[in-house]
Amino acid sequence: MKIVFVCTSATELKGHPTGLWIEELASPYYAFVEKEYDIIISSPAGGPIPLDQNSLQPDFFTDASKKFMHDPTAIGKLSHSVKLDTIDFEKEGVDAIYLAGGHGTATDFVQDASLKAAVEDTLKRDKVVAAVCHGVVGLVQCTGIDGKPLVMGKNITGFSDSEEEAVQLTKAVPFLLESKLKEQGAKYEKAGDWASKVCVDGKLVTGQNPQSSDACAEAVIQLL
Repeated sequence: MKIVFVCTSATELKGHPTGLWIEELASPYYAFVEKEYDIIISSPAGGPIPLDQNSLQPDFFTDASKKFMHDPTAIGKLSHSVKLDTIDFEKEGVDAIYLAGGHGTATDFVQDASLKAAVEDTLKRDKVVAAVCHGVVGLVQCTGIDGKPLVMGKNITGFSDSEEEAVQLTKAVPFLLESKLKEQGAKYEKAGDWASKVCVDGKLVTGQNPQSSDACAEAVIQLL
């Protein structure tokens, strides 16, 4: 099995320092390593992926995150991410694409042609698309084969409006994710703030927040 992670290349969001929320990569990364999947870490710009420093603070620095930061192979992939538009998903036999979060995605996942193409082509090939927390931002620009929003009519979750209010970034993000998904016709579901929540609709898997990282990875494994 081959998995392509897509992480943000953005270091800030309207002047707010940000990047990848490391738990949202580290947790699924090790779940997939345990299954001996072939793992590619990519980003829109390629090269080193910036980390949201808040995700390295004691309250949020999970065991998986600590392991990742001390893992030469993992850090090598993070520091030399593959530029997303150089990956031929069909030719390389990619089985799943996994959009990790962090507020950086609210900068470079919003309108990115390579990400849009990767997500849409993966679903057309009946492969798995997963996104967690703000990674779900990358689904908003996507459409189905009928030309309608990809999320329309689908059971979806993602970072909730109340969680965005709690981190005081409602004015910085381009849109409130929960509200935007509902606007696009998604059947949005959520748990309480910072509680794990995962939705699976066909080959589409979404997680609400960082706390959903383990369950989101497990849902992908079940589909593979």
